[in-house]
Amino acid sequence: MASIYLEQYQAIIARLVQARKDAGLTQVELAERLGQRQTFVSKYELGERRLDVAEFIEICKAIGVEPAQLLTS
Repeated sequence: MASIYLEQYQAIIARLVQARKDAGLTQVELAERLGQRQTFVSKYELGERRLDVAEFIEICKAIGVEPAQLLTS
């Protein structure tokens, strides 16, 4: 089974989504901070696209949260 479907991966993505919302950012605003299109954010939030570690770290920075904080929540 691909890791995108693992419970832990889905929990991390859910934490990313919540962190974005807690920061008051829309998908469009986050995408702009990342230099990406809104569909990039939408696809990983919906589980249609898998994030690598470097992308995860950049997203956390753009949201303003520590990556370790989301991994240990």
